[in-house]
Amino acid sequence: MTVTISGLVVFAALLGVSIGLLMRRKDNTPNHLDVMLADINRQQSEMTGRLNSFAEMQEAAKGEINRTLSERLESVSKNVTHTLQESREKTSKTLGELGERLSLIDQAQQQITALSGQVVELQHILDNKQARGAFGEAQLADIVIDGLPESAYLFQHTLSNGKRADCLINLPNPPGPVVVDSKFPLEAYQKFKQAADEIEQKAALQQFGQDTLKHAEAIRDKYIITGETADAALMFLPSESIFSELHLRRADIVDKCRSMRVYPVSPNTMSLTLNTVRAIMRDVKMREQASIIQKEVHVMIEDVVRLNDRITKLRSHFDQANKDIEMIETSGTKISRRGEKITALEVEEPKTDKENISDNTGDKISDPADDLLSS
Repeated sequence: MTVTISGLVVFAALLGVSIGLLMRRKDNTPNHLDVMLADINRQQSEMTGRLNSFAEMQEAAKGEINRTLSERLESVSKNVTHTLQESREKTSKTLGELGERLSLIDQAQQQITALSGQVVELQHILDNKQARGAFGEAQLADIVIDGLPESAYLFQHTLSNGKRADCLINLPNPPGPVVVDSKFPLEAYQKFKQAADEIEQKAALQQFGQDTLKHAEAIRDKYIITGETADAALMFLPSESIFSELHLRRADIVDKCRSMRVYPVSPNTMSLTLNTVRAIMRDVKMREQASIIQKEVHVMIEDVVRLNDRITKLRSHFDQANKDIEMIETSGTKISRRGEKITALEVEEPKTDKENISDNTGDKISDPADDLLSS
């Protein structure tokens, strides 16, 4: 379309130029005008042919351009479609992974929320003295049940003085039953951990030592009974951190507790103590069974001696049997030899009277039976 309009513009310009030339020329004879018109017609025909050629070339170029554009658009469309497909797959995969991570985060958040609730609940338990005692008793009971047989312990056992022990470990005499107390005071320790400055921390630490020592004295007075319990008791601390702080910062209080025969134990050291108790019980049981073991060993020795006698008799029987077998073999050998001699004898024909007479006067014929007997 652009080439056609351009051609028309050129044609109009040429036509205007031709007309102007005609108007300027002074020679207006008919022949001359005919020649000029013929020339103009010829030029117009040539121009029309050129314009047609230009139009055909324009159409061909347009078709080639359209084909090229179509191919490129198709290629671009395929690339865009493939890229969009990959992007959609990657986006879908990323969204799936993101969903899984969000799910894990949600689960972790729920666990954190539940744990926070448990921490708050535990804090409430530790703040309440009665609930704290029940918590310590439950923790101690789990450790003891896991570490000892059922016959080796008692919970909430009432002693002769009317005091009730949280746990009584039935050790034989000596040393005797050992009491374990689980109601450890934690108020001063909590103040120590929550202290805002060094002064408050020092005061709380001092109170923590005093409360611990006072509690140890109460355990000694209530649970160490001569002739009924061991001359020592255990003070159960429900946390390893409390046990560590007590030994690290108030070692003097620990020494005083030990001088009163009251020994602080944590969950871990309590488990180790129960392992030792279990070994002691096993040794005591073995000592109780020592007489039975000695009796059984004596009976076993008698059985061994009896077995040795029977083996000796059996060996003599075997020796006698071997001798009998040798004698049987000797008799068999003799019988075999005599049989061979009997088989080797030649049977002679009957003799005439003359031969008998001559034999009577000569050597006597040997009797096979005599030979057999003589051999």
